[in-house]
Amino acid sequence: MTSTVNQASDNSVFGATGGANVPADGTGVLQLDPWLEPYKDALRSRYSHAQKWIKTINETEGGLDKFSRGTEKFGFVVHGNGHVTYREWAPNALRAYLIGDFNGWNRDATPMTRGDYGVWEVTLPARDGQLGLPHNSKVKISMVIPTSHERIERVPAWITRVTQDLNFSPVYDGVFWHPPQHERYVFKNPRPPKPKSARIYEAHVGISSPELRVTTYKEFTHNMLTRIKHLGYNIIQLMAIMEHAYYASFGYQINSFFAASSRFGTPEELKELIDTAHGMGITILLDMVHSHASKNTDDGLNQFDGTDHLYFHEGSKGRHDAWDSRLFNYGNHEVLRFLLSNLRFWMDEYQFDGFRFDGVTSMLYIHHGIGTGFSGGYHEYFGPNVDEDGVVYLMLANEMLHNLYPNCITIAEDVSGMPALCVALSLGGIGFDYRLAMAIPDLYIKWLKEKQDSEWDMGALCHTLTDRRHGEKTIAYAESHDQALVGDKSLMMWLCDKELYTNMSKLSEFTPIIQRGLSLHKMIRLITHGLGGEGYLNFEGNEFGHPEWLDFPREGNQNSFWYARRQFNLPDDDLLRYRLLNDFDAKMQWTEEKYGWLHSPQAYVSLKNEKDKVIVFERAGLLWIFNFHPTESFTDYRVGIEQAGTYQIVLDTDDPAFGGFGRNAKGTRFFTTPFEWNNRKNFTQVYLPTRTAIVLALESTL
Repeated sequence: MTSTVNQASDNSVFGATGGANVPADGTGVLQLDPWLEPYKDALRSRYSHAQKWIKTINETEGGLDKFSRGTEKFGFVVHGNGHVTYREWAPNALRAYLIGDFNGWNRDATPMTRGDYGVWEVTLPARDGQLGLPHNSKVKISMVIPTSHERIERVPAWITRVTQDLNFSPVYDGVFWHPPQHERYVFKNPRPPKPKSARIYEAHVGISSPELRVTTYKEFTHNMLTRIKHLGYNIIQLMAIMEHAYYASFGYQINSFFAASSRFGTPEELKELIDTAHGMGITILLDMVHSHASKNTDDGLNQFDGTDHLYFHEGSKGRHDAWDSRLFNYGNHEVLRFLLSNLRFWMDEYQFDGFRFDGVTSMLYIHHGIGTGFSGGYHEYFGPNVDEDGVVYLMLANEMLHNLYPNCITIAEDVSGMPALCVALSLGGIGFDYRLAMAIPDLYIKWLKEKQDSEWDMGALCHTLTDRRHGEKTIAYAESHDQALVGDKSLMMWLCDKELYTNMSKLSEFTPIIQRGLSLHKMIRLITHGLGGEGYLNFEGNEFGHPEWLDFPREGNQNSFWYARRQFNLPDDDLLRYRLLNDFDAKMQWTEEKYGWLHSPQAYVSLKNEKDKVIVFERAGLLWIFNFHPTESFTDYRVGIEQAGTYQIVLDTDDPAFGGFGRNAKGTRFFTTPFEWNNRKNFTQVYLPTRTAIVLALESTL
C-alpha cells in the first residue's frame, strides 16, 4: 500500500497526491506512516515553506526553469556576435574589475558596472571576428572593499574551468573555457532509460589505475567502462568531479562548483566519458556536494566579496567545525539560484543522469549531526534541531530535477534516518529516489573487529539488513569508500590481513584464513544484495577484495600515490584468487539483471536459526539459503518455500569458478514437498556446506 501511494503521487509540492482522501498539505505522508501524526504541523510548515519559495521564484524570476538557468546570466556568457559578458554577485564590493591575460593583469583596465542587488558586469566586445575574451585565458575578479579599501582578488564563482600549476603555486587559476566549435565534444548517445534496478559502481577517476599517478578521464573511458560493464553494473557514481583544491579531501571540499576537476583532463574529455557510458547503456551519477564548501579564499567562495556571509551563514553558524569548511545559507535567494543552477549545469552541460547528494544529514539539522547519536525517535527529526531552510532547499532541488528531467535519479546520504526523505513531494516528503543504508557496512566492520564467527547473530544481521523505511527505496552496500579509507580496512583486509600478500596466488597454500576470507566476502555481498534494499552499491576495487586501503597524497604520507590507486592488475591475473571474487561479483550482478530482485517486493525471511547459523528467505521468486556456521555443514537441511516446483541453483558461493569446493553438483534438481514448513506451503531439502550460500530458481526460469 505504502509504496503504491508514493509511486502514484507527483514529485512536486503543487502536484496531485496518489489516492482518494490523501491531503495535499504536506501531511499525506501519514498514509505511509501514521506515527508521524504528532508532527503534522512541522510537515505542513516545510511544505508551505517550499510552496512559498516556488511562488516567489515564479513571481520574481519566471519560474524554477528560468531561475535555474543562472549560467545564462552569471559568470561568462558568450553572445552570438562574439561579445563576452561577465557578471558576478558581490554586493559588498565598492568597485570591481575583470583582470587576466587578456589585459596584462592590469588591475584598473577593465572596470565593471554595479547593477541591482550588487551584481557587477562588464562586456568585452569581439575583435576582428574573434571572441572578446580568448579561449583558455586566465581570469580573476579584482574588488575594492569598504572600510580598509583593500584590493582582494578572487576566482569567479561561476567559472567552469580552473587549473593548477604546482610549479608556481597550489592556488587554482580561473580559466575562461570556450573552445572553438571543432574542438568541442558533441554528444552522440541518448541518456539510457532509468534503470529498474540500481546496481551502482562508486568510482573515483583519479585512482582508477595501478600506476602511481592520477588517472585521467580518457583512461577511465578506455579502461574502466568496459570493466564496469563486464561486471554488470548499470550505474556509475563518479566522485571528486567538482573541483577541489585539496586532493586528499576525496572531492568533498569544493572550491569551484561549476568546474570539472582539471587534474583528470579537460571538460570535453569528461563529456566523452559520460557519452561513451551512455552508449553502453550505463547511467552516470555525480557525487554532488552542496552540504558545505571549502574555506579557501584565494580559489574558493569563502569571503568572496570580503564578507563571510555572501554565500554562507555569518559567524559560527556558517562554519562546520568537524569538516573545517563553510556552510551555505539555504534561505538566501541568490544562494538558491547558485545551487539550483549548479545542479542544472551538470545535467545540461555534461549530461549527467542525476546525483548522490553528499552530507545530507548536515543539511537537515542545525547540529549537522555532530556529536548526535540518532536513536530513531521521531522527535529527533522535527522541532528546533531541524534546519528547515536546508530541508526546503533539498525539496526545491528534487522539485526542479524531477520535473525538468523525469528520469533523473537522486540519492540521499543521510545517517539520521529522517522519515519521508524518499517520499514524493506532494505527500510532504523531501522527494529523493533512494537513500543509503549506512548502518549495514558499520555492522560488518564491527563484527569483524569484535566478534568470533560463532558469535554472529543471525537475527541481528537480518534486522540490520531489513530495518529500513519500507516504501522508501534504499541502497544497500557492504562497504563504500568510507570503509576503504586510512583509519579503517576494507572487508577483505579485516578477513585476511597479511595473508593477502602471501596466499592469494593459486600456486600458494589455500589456507584456512584465505578460505574463510573468500567465503565470507562472497556471502556478505550476496546477503546484502538480496536482503538489504532496493539498490546495491560497490566501491571500485572492493568487488575483487582489494588488498589495501585508500590514502591520497598528502603531507602525512610524503605525498605518496602508493595507496591512491586501484590494483586492477590483480583480478586480471589468472593465477591470483582475486579473479575468483571478481567473477563472483559479475555473476551476482548479471543474475540480478535476469531476476530483478532489487525492484521486487521486500524479501520474506522464513528462517533465522541461531544454533545452525542459517538464514533462509525468498525474494523475486528465488530461494536464498545461507549457512554462516564456521565449522558445521548440514545434509538434507529442510527449508520452507511458498511456490511448489522443481528448483536449480543459479548462484553458489561454493562454485569452484569462484574459489569454492563445488560441494553441490551443478544441475542438481530440488523438488518441493507440499508440507507446510516455517510458515511456507512447501519444503525442499538441501546440502549446506559450512560458510556457503546458494540461490535457487524454478527450472522454468533458467
